[in-house]
Amino acid sequence: MKPLLPSSQNSISLLLSALTLRSQLHLHSLSPGPFSSISTNKAKWKSTTNVIITNPTLLIMESCTTMLQLKQIQAHMTRTALITHTFPVSRVLAFCALADSGDIQYARVLFSQIERPNTYMWNTMIRGYCKAKIPTIGFSFFRQMARECVEMDRRSFVFALKACEQFCTVLEGESVHCWIWKMGFDSDLVVRNGLVHFYAECGCLNFAREVFDRSFERDVVTWTSMIDGYVVHNCSEEALKLFNSMLMSDVEPNEVTMIAVLSACSLKGDLTMGKSIHEYIKKRNVNYSLNLQNAMLDMYVKCGCLVAAREVFDDMKIRDVFSWTIMVNGYAKFGELDLARKFFDAMPEKNVVSWNAMIAGYSQNNQPEEALKLFRNLVGVGLHPIENTLVCVLSACGQLGSLDLGRWIHHFYINQKRIQPSVILANAFIDMYAKCGSIDAAAMIFNETVERDLVSWNSMIAGYASHGHATKALVLFDEMINMGFKPDEITFVGVLSACCHGGLVSVGREYFKSMNRNFGIEPTVEHYACVIDLFGRVGLLEEAYELITKMPMEASVAAWGALLNACRMHGNVEVGKLSAFKLLDLDPEDSGIYSLLANICAHERRWGDVRMVRSMMRERGVKKTPGSSLIEVEGEFYEFLVADGSHPQSEDIYRVLNEIFLLSKVEDSVPDTKLSS
Repeated sequence: MKPLLPSSQNSISLLLSALTLRSQLHLHSLSPGPFSSISTNKAKWKSTTNVIITNPTLLIMESCTTMLQLKQIQAHMTRTALITHTFPVSRVLAFCALADSGDIQYARVLFSQIERPNTYMWNTMIRGYCKAKIPTIGFSFFRQMARECVEMDRRSFVFALKACEQFCTVLEGESVHCWIWKMGFDSDLVVRNGLVHFYAECGCLNFAREVFDRSFERDVVTWTSMIDGYVVHNCSEEALKLFNSMLMSDVEPNEVTMIAVLSACSLKGDLTMGKSIHEYIKKRNVNYSLNLQNAMLDMYVKCGCLVAAREVFDDMKIRDVFSWTIMVNGYAKFGELDLARKFFDAMPEKNVVSWNAMIAGYSQNNQPEEALKLFRNLVGVGLHPIENTLVCVLSACGQLGSLDLGRWIHHFYINQKRIQPSVILANAFIDMYAKCGSIDAAAMIFNETVERDLVSWNSMIAGYASHGHATKALVLFDEMINMGFKPDEITFVGVLSACCHGGLVSVGREYFKSMNRNFGIEPTVEHYACVIDLFGRVGLLEEAYELITKMPMEASVAAWGALLNACRMHGNVEVGKLSAFKLLDLDPEDSGIYSLLANICAHERRWGDVRMVRSMMRERGVKKTPGSSLIEVEGEFYEFLVADGSHPQSEDIYRVLNEIFLLSKVEDSVPDTKLSS
């Protein structure tokens, strides 16, 4: 064998280190010196072995933590010819291929210089390339083993299946399965566990279950792999059924099993089952690790039991960033933003997921200003947002109409390739641009998105509808159907809104009827509200009122509100009063309803009715909500009420507004010379 020699540029320092090492080895100790720092670090690359190591060089090798140290040790091994032996070179190879600080390319060169690598060395290379996320090369080593008839053991197949998990198809894994059967390893428990895990990981749950069911021997890994496979692919019901079967077997669940089962409870929202699992863990003394406690915490949060989650959190002796983030996310999800922010501010350590949980909480609970403030803080502390962060921030931009920030995010993160664009992110940009009034930019993003999902089409149809481009919205709907997409309830809200904004009564009627007839979608209260609004806008008030009274469900505030607004537009006091009183039954504190009804009556000179409405407001203690406007200046949002003087620069603001008003009056009074001539 020609052992791999370290680079010549480090030869002097390596020689000095080797000489120092030689003197240390002579003393059989790890006294302070070039390797003193590695004595306390537990290496993660070592496999459990029954070999008792007594050689001082190999003892130091087992504590190696960096490639520099590895090369120094290797230099000494080369000088003493220790590296010509199988076990020492296998340890060097294992470090290079498997250690976090190793070098897989260095391992490959070393492997190529070994005359007769044994099975362990081949397995090490397959495993190393899996760890390095280069599965194709790892799998090529397995195929080479097969071609050269190298003896394989159970780990050869397990590591090959691990490589296959990273491929897009299951073909490679199926070929490994064939080799397993051909070479008689199909009865080996470890190999069968590897097959269950492979098929489950790739989503082939039927194949995984077939291997599972045919296993005459099952251990905790077999059961846990199958349960976890169901959980990962959102089959929580099957996961819990299988867990119940496991409890009736003679196999005891472990910590990993319980984490998978708690995840199933979280997916299903099954609080009762989750609590029973909690009791089981207490009674059976399952290792209550931090990961298991976090899974328990997450289960209670996702099942909506924040009180129990808080009890688990308070009882935790050790908490990590995920423990805190779960609580932040839980309180934010259920609208308790003050508590969520209290936890967020108290976190001893925050990561981008923590920030994202708080930003999402503000964005999804109608506090977009706070969401954007927090996003600016995140950027200010030097953290890089993830895709979900940007989706939440873009939603907040859409709520506020903050087009400048939305454009900056697009330029800084997408155009400058700091974040890889995805369908989800593209949809968020389409929605943001449409809501901020830049429909052309939304259309550009839509047209540039190669892989569109139903949300992409729905967002663009809704965008066109809200901007009054009814024809474009309906053309896009037809294109979507021709592309093979099946519309959902949200699609038809956009389509009917387009008909409403375009005044397309007959077209809207036809689309409304086609929902159930052609697509099997039962109209919801939102769809009825759109059609009522459509009828009302064109003056078909009787037809709108008839539809609202014949709805198969209770009419919503939006439906009665659309009818009331139509009555204002067309001066129908009687239907307006009926609509207003229905609305007041649903929301008696809404001052806008009283104001709208009073305006309808005043327009028709029904002064007695106007007095009656105002009297109702006084009796019920309802006060008119003052109008307000919001403006963004250099990232800061300012809200102004009617005749508001609270802003420190209010005098200057009103002075400028007066000047603008006067200038507009002057321009109106100047005759158009082109027209007059």
